[in-house]
Amino acid sequence: MTRGAHGALSRWRVPGVGAMSANLVARLLALAALTCSSLIVARTLGPAGIGAFTLLRVMPWLTGVLLSGGLYGSAPYFLSGRAREDSAYRTTFPALAITAGFVGVAIWVALSPVLQSEFFPQLSTVLLAAAGVTVLTQLLETTAKACSQGVGDIAGSNRIIILEEALFPVLYLLLLRTGMGHYPAMVAALAGGDVLTAGQGWIRLFRRGFFAGSKPSFWHARVIVSYGIRAELGSVALLLNGRLDFAILAAVAGPVQLGVYAVASRYSELLRLPGLAMNYVLYPAYTALGPEKARASMVSALRRLGWVPVAVAVPMAAAAPLVLPTAFGSAFRPAVVPAWVLLFGLAGCGVSGILMAYLYASGRPGRVSGAQGLGLVVTVILDLALIPRFGTTGAAVASTVAYLTTTLALYGLFRATQNRLSNMASSPAGAHRSPGSSEEVLT
Repeated sequence: MTRGAHGALSRWRVPGVGAMSANLVARLLALAALTCSSLIVARTLGPAGIGAFTLLRVMPWLTGVLLSGGLYGSAPYFLSGRAREDSAYRTTFPALAITAGFVGVAIWVALSPVLQSEFFPQLSTVLLAAAGVTVLTQLLETTAKACSQGVGDIAGSNRIIILEEALFPVLYLLLLRTGMGHYPAMVAALAGGDVLTAGQGWIRLFRRGFFAGSKPSFWHARVIVSYGIRAELGSVALLLNGRLDFAILAAVAGPVQLGVYAVASRYSELLRLPGLAMNYVLYPAYTALGPEKARASMVSALRRLGWVPVAVAVPMAAAAPLVLPTAFGSAFRPAVVPAWVLLFGLAGCGVSGILMAYLYASGRPGRVSGAQGLGLVVTVILDLALIPRFGTTGAAVASTVAYLTTTLALYGLFRATQNRLSNMASSPAGAHRSPGSSEEVLT
C-alpha cells in the first residue's frame, strides 16, 4: 500500500452529521434523477416502456446480487475494520465482481428467450441478450461504491450514488437524437451509464492507492462470501418485507386498493432515507473503531440522531392530507390514513439503522438477518389476518408492527452481542484471538 493510501485508511474517525447529510442529499438527488428518467421514458414509450425500464434496472441487479455472495454488504466490514491492512481483500472484491458478472451475463444470455417471452415482449431476443451485459456493469458499479464506502471515501461513494441514476436520462436523450430506436437506446444508456459511473469510481480508488501491493486470493474470497451471504439474507428479507404486502393486497383486495396503498407506501418510505444515510456512513466507521469504541459512539448516535426520523415524521404526517390528493388526485385521498400508520412504524428507522450498523461492524450480519426475518414473518401473518377485513389500513398496520418488531429485535440482539463480547474479552481464548482472524469473521 502506498503511504497516502495507508494514511487514508488509517485516519478513521466517526463521521459527523455533515457526512450523513451529504449522503442524504446524494440519495435525494438520485431519487430526483430516477423520477426524471421515469418521466422521460413514460412520455416516449408509455406504460409498457416504464415496465421494461423498471425490469431492466432491477432484474440484472438482482442477478448480480444473488451470484456475488453479498459482496456489497461485506466490503465495508473488511476494508475498514482490523482486516483493512490485509491488502489482498482490496483486489479480491473487484475479482469477485468480475467473476460473478461474467457468470451472470452467460446465464442471462442463455435465458434471454424465456425472459423475452415472459417479461420483455417489447424487446427482441437479441437486444435482450445484449442487455445481459448490465449484470456485469451494475456489479462493477455497485462494488466500486461499496469499496469507496469501505475505505471511508464517502464523497466518492456519494458521487456514484448520484451518477448511477443521473447519467441515464442524458445518455438516453442523446442516443435518441442520433436516430437510435427507443429500446436499443434504453439498453445502451443503462449500460453506458454503468460503465462511466463505475469507471470513474475505480479510477478514483486507483489514484488513492487502493490496489497498491495487492492481488486476489481464493481464501479471502471464501471469507468475504461467508460474511456476505449472511448479510444478504437480511437484505432479501428486508426486500420481501417491504413488498410482499403489495402482492398479498393485490390478490386479496384488488388493483384499486393496491394503487392507493402503493402511493401511501412510496410517500411514507421517504422517511427511510435518514436511517439509510446513518447506516451507510456509520457502518464502516464503527468497523474501524472496534467493538468498545464503536459501542460508545453508537450509544451517543442513538441519543443524538435516533430521534431525527421521528421529528421528520410529524410534518410529513401533517402534510399528507394535502400532498397526496394534490399530487395524485382526489381518488388517492384514502391513502392518507395508511400513510399515517406507516409513518408511525418507520419513525424508528433511525434507531434501527444505527443498531444495524453496529451489528454489521461487530461481525454479526446473521443477527441483523434474523431480526429482519422475524419482521418478515410478522408481515405475512398480519397481512393474511388484517388485509381481508381492513384492506389498505390493515396492510399498513401489519407493516408498522413488523417494522417495530424488527427494531426491538435489533436492540435485543445488540444486548446479546454486548454480553458475548464481554464474556469473550474476559476469557483467555478471547484475550489471545488475533484481529481479523478467520475465527472472528466466520462466527
